Amino acid sequence: MAILPIVVSGDPVLHTPAAPVGEITDELRTLVADMVETMDAAPGVGLAAPQVGVGLRLFTYAYVDDSDRPWRGVVINPELWMTPPAPGEPDEEEEAEGCLSFPGERFPLRRSDHVVVTGTDLEGADVRLEVTGWRARILQHEFDHLDGVLYTDRLTRKERQICQKISKKRGWGVPGVSWTPGVDEVGEG
Repeated sequence: MAILPIVVSGDPVLHTPAAPVGEITDELRTLVADMVETMDAAPGVGLAAPQVGVGLRLFTYAYVDDSDRPWRGVVINPELWMTPPAPGEPDEEEEAEGCLSFPGERFPLRRSDHVVVTGTDLEGADVRLEVTGWRARILQHEFDHLDGVLYTDRLTRKERQICQKISKKRGWGVPGVSWTPGVDEVGEG
């Protein structure tokens, strides 16, 4: 297993819809193992293949709830169903979200509180996740990556302008910028 570089906002792979996964191969199993190691090292609660420069429809997730129960896995070729988000402005403390591909920053974003994700796992078995709360947020965030959408794309105009300034200041927003957990400072690759 290896820790992979995480590409930063501006790289075309992050802004392009990912291709469906075909056959589950040893190469794909290695990619998923490397993604899990990278996600844990970052640390993050999810990692989509485009974030490590691979334009395939799969993501890993990991979360520990308030009762210290771990929730981890991989979803290949996911589909997402969700209830509409509650109307109104997001709570800046309760709904702040971050992203390993826009590292070191957090912005409030209203998301659906209930989702269902289906797909397959590395054995080709069906996966069905019906979750609420932060788990629902994680799955929506990772699913967005597979469609070429970063959470910063969903922010208000004012917040997107702030993100553009941050990107420019840090040299992001162009192809080829990445950082490697455990090697680089967050986002300084």
